[in-house]
Amino acid sequence: MKSETLFKVGVRFYIGIFFLYLFTPLIVMGLATFNDSRFPTISPWKGATLKWFEALAQDGAMWAALGNSIVVAIGVLIVAVPIGVSCALFLSTVEGKGKTFLYSLMMSPLLTPGVIVGISTLIFWRSLDVSGGIVLTVIAQTTFIAAYVMLMVLARLQRFDRTLEQAALSLGATQWQAFRKILLPYLNPAIYSAAVIAFLQSFENYNTTLFVKGYDTTLTVYIASKVRTGLTPAVNALGLVLILITVALAVAYELKRRKEQKQST
Repeated sequence: MKSETLFKVGVRFYIGIFFLYLFTPLIVMGLATFNDSRFPTISPWKGATLKWFEALAQDGAMWAALGNSIVVAIGVLIVAVPIGVSCALFLSTVEGKGKTFLYSLMMSPLLTPGVIVGISTLIFWRSLDVSGGIVLTVIAQTTFIAAYVMLMVLARLQRFDRTLEQAALSLGATQWQAFRKILLPYLNPAIYSAAVIAFLQSFENYNTTLFVKGYDTTLTVYIASKVRTGLTPAVNALGLVLILITVALAVAYELKRRKEQKQST
């Protein structure tokens, strides 16, 4: 009984430390947004202010970079998800020794350093007269983000009961009908999750984007360039806004999920 109590206390202590480690930087960043200091810090505290939100609203370059990041992330989402799903479906049908080779080949972009992916993409597409910019950034990011999608969908596929698909085919359904009515609904949770991961991976990417962005600066590259010239708490203000939007979306999704679960029972 004593060991069980110690185990529970240890688990709670670990969870507390984990959340403290996870949220302390976000709390510090949020507080720094309201500090009257020209540096993004909470020490020394020079008084509360809202002027950094005004500075954020007037920073046209930052908003342009944010817009580019969103456009690139949406482009990656549109391209990477179908590719990743297709790769997962293809791998699930392959048997024998070739499957290991194909899996390693499809996973190789994910294991390649982002700098190498960016440089190689730039060199290859420049030889085809495609210069840097949003399109090339989407192409470069898709090369490795599609692997994330493939992994998540493939993990879901491994638990799929193939007899359901075979039964549908035996009853006269076409391959497309079996896919659309049986397999696709089963894969939807993994596809939605993979789409979110793909969007976030694209939005925060720096190493690959730096080499292929051309004149279309993304938010991460813009913030990194501002580090050299001097950050202001306007960056913290943007981070706080993005965090609040993320939390609001997460809460809305959880409420929607619970409502649907309650209706189903």
